[in-house]
Amino acid sequence: MSDILEKYLPSHAVSPVFEMVKEHGVHLKIVNERVTRHGDYRRMPDGIHQITVNANLNEYRFLITLIHEISHLLAFERFGRTIKPHGNEWKFTFQQMMLPFIRPEIFPVQLLPIIASHFKNPKASSDTDAHLSVALKKFDPENDKNYIFELPAGGLFKIYNGKIFKKGQKLRKRYECLEVETGKVYLFQPNAQVELLVG
Repeated sequence: MSDILEKYLPSHAVSPVFEMVKEHGVHLKIVNERVTRHGDYRRMPDGIHQITVNANLNEYRFLITLIHEISHLLAFERFGRTIKPHGNEWKFTFQQMMLPFIRPEIFPVQLLPIIASHFKNPKASSDTDAHLSVALKKFDPENDKNYIFELPAGGLFKIYNGKIFKKGQKLRKRYECLEVETGKVYLFQPNAQVELLVG
């Protein structure tokens, strides 16, 4: 397992993460990209703790996602199964679990203040923290994806299912975008990843 983790994690994180996975009896599956999530945790009917993480994540996002999911397992075990999945108990557990990793041997120096700030009050997804999401994206392999907020007004873009939209105005937190084929208006998070077609 530890030789597999070496492909996906910063080198100084491999050993402590491997021990964590072993200690908590995690069945870790590294899977093909899922558009809607980076990872998930499930307690299987036979009691096994299964965590899946997308294989296409850069090493820093992979680490944050894996600790996020292990924190679900530990929060449920410590505080009971009736807690909210991303409530205070999970936030507290996630903060405690991430603390030993927030150091320059593991994360690049320019990421550390952004990560430290995120973990003062971690969100249900690292993607809903625009600063962290953009900072982590810089370490992704080159791809043709942009964030909605980076696109010019009126720009056309395509999403994962091939539908084409035109970027409209920003309402408080999200952008109104018009689906070209149907004329329906949808709201998009500013840091949704899309493919720019026409500027």
